[in-house]
Amino acid sequence: MRRGRTFHGNERGAALVEFTIGALVFLTATFGVLEFSRLLWTHNALSDAARRAARYAVNHPSAELAAVKNIAIYGNIEGTGTTLVNNLDAAEVDVEYTNSSITGVFGYPDGSVSVTITNYQFQFVVPLFSTTLSMPDYRTTLTAESAGMIPPDIGPSTTPTPTPTPTVTPTPVPTATPTPAPTPTPTPAPTATPT
Repeated sequence: MRRGRTFHGNERGAALVEFTIGALVFLTATFGVLEFSRLLWTHNALSDAARRAARYAVNHPSAELAAVKNIAIYGNIEGTGTTLVNNLDAAEVDVEYTNSSITGVFGYPDGSVSVTITNYQFQFVVPLFSTTLSMPDYRTTLTAESAGMIPPDIGPSTTPTPTPTPTVTPTPVPTATPTPAPTPTPTPAPTATPT
């Protein structure tokens, strides 16, 4: 009787093929998670950059547009250091003041400020499907409120006002007034009532 053939010699290559397939799936999933995490971080950082710039513009209404854009890009008004988000530049940051001709309390504008980050291209580290992804616009609008503004320092006037001089006026003294004594009132006596 003839037995079936066994191919013991070819099993060495099967382990290598299985490892290659498993490693390919594992590494693809790992890099996918890393890229998605970077994408979410960039989304949050762009939203926060627009919020910071709008807040700075509302609290400093006389600030230059370059300073507001530097807050969004670098996190400081000087525009020094590394950018908060890779490849974000001033052309992608738009600052818009509304009602800037109307002045509120103490001369500060009480309109709103909108900061928009547009046309940002997210770049993948591992380009599986494409190298860049267009991010949506990030817009933050804040309203300037006079309650949140500190009024400018108003110095003393040039002409001093006269100081009032005290005058002597007599104060009335209370007088003793006799209080009438209470008068007795007759109280009726209880009577028996027939039942």
